[in-house]
Amino acid sequence: MNNITLLPGETLMDTWTLFYTPPEGKKFNGNLTVTSQRLVYRTVYDAAYNPASNHVTFNKEDKDIIYSISKADIINVDVQKSFLAKKVILTLVDGTKHEFNRGAMSVDKLVDAIKG
Repeated sequence: MNNITLLPGETLMDTWTLFYTPPEGKKFNGNLTVTSQRLVYRTVYDAAYNPASNHVTFNKEDKDIIYSISKADIINVDVQKSFLAKKVILTLVDGTKHEFNRGAMSVDKLVDAIKG
């Protein structure tokens, strides 16, 4: 489920299973793959969902939804940690916020990959 097609010159960094909350507030469970150029989140398709950010591409593929965020569009990476919730909140150039939550699992390597 986490296979993606790499762009020319793009390298794969790592993949994490986590929750994604887009600006609209709907929560998805899926896999986030971080590459040298973008973040690609893959989850189960939901026909009712329509992303609000122009910087997130939305593609249906079989029964999955694929969201792609270019690293060039990320202007801030905020980390919030509590005992049961480790979150990375990205702010994009259009002002939208995208939350990735690993629950009790560490987000340190994820943050390094996003910033790398």
